Amino acid sequence: MNGIVTAVSSNGEYTFTKPNRDSIMLLAELGVEGDVHAGATVKHRSRVAQDPTQPNLRQVHLMHQELFAELGAAGFRVAPGDLGENITTSGIDLLALPAGTLLCVGDHAVLEVTGLRNPCLQIDNFQDGLLKQVVGRDEAGNIVRKAGIMSIVKEGGTVRPGDTIEARLPSGPHWPLERV
Repeated sequence: MNGIVTAVSSNGEYTFTKPNRDSIMLLAELGVEGDVHAGATVKHRSRVAQDPTQPNLRQVHLMHQELFAELGAAGFRVAPGDLGENITTSGIDLLALPAGTLLCVGDHAVLEVTGLRNPCLQIDNFQDGLLKQVVGRDEAGNIVRKAGIMSIVKEGGTVRPGDTIEARLPSGPHWPLERV
């Protein structure tokens, strides 16, 4: 399963959206250089309030560009970086990847998929009603989260739009992604 990077975004301040960049530097075991969510321990405010010593399983947020078309069909206008993701992708079904998948991005970077982004009410502050579009229920009543996946940086490197993404599935049993 392969894809491409369509945009990269980062922000050194706590804001909901992240501006697009020409490139981002991924730092092993930390995240995106200069991004407010980089670090070995949790940086998301709600997680820090619970326990600031938790490991940061949300160092890099990836989101599939195909979601933007789906949201557009529902009347929402969303562009790369608008929902706070660091890497926007195309051509790879991020939500179907099992936990532990390695994503080889560009020439050197390697990310390990840790889980699903758990969207919060801030999404409705960005555009009213958007939360219901990215979190819903399937026919069986199970919660479906579509706001991207989270990962940690195993090997650092520069990531740019146009870089390839190669997914390497873990050996053994595959575990579906849970929220992190």
